[in-house]
Amino acid sequence: MTEKKKHKVFRQGAITANFIAESIAKHSGKTNIGAHDIFLGQVRNDLIENKTVVAIDYSAYEEMAEQKFHEIREAAFSKYNLVCMHIYHSIGIVKAGEICLFVFVSSKHRTDAFDACREIVEQIKAQVPIWGKEIFEDESHVWKINN
Repeated sequence: MTEKKKHKVFRQGAITANFIAESIAKHSGKTNIGAHDIFLGQVRNDLIENKTVVAIDYSAYEEMAEQKFHEIREAAFSKYNLVCMHIYHSIGIVKAGEICLFVFVSSKHRTDAFDACREIVEQIKAQVPIWGKEIFEDESHVWKINN
């Protein structure tokens, strides 16, 4: 198998609806695709010790994280019959209600798209060195527990 080109995953701030829509629209001409599966991770306004989360400030060991994303991508292409895949993760501040993770998987058949997308998201959560600092209304903060 030829190794795929490394793609830059991190995007500053929230991943916008326009960016997601444009990504989807770019695939309309790829007629060998029969299914897409999309995961959108959104920042919640959790209540922690009577304080409401208003944003998360994401940071990462970017060089290692980009390598891990690449490894996850390559493993998915090896395991599933995928046509294409895109992964984007926010870095910096993302407000509650905004999108921080966008995984977009395309294949000829839905089962590969469904299965690959779920596995990719689980591997990202387990393996990629990304940290989130939850910011509260009073501007205090706490490191997020990744769940």
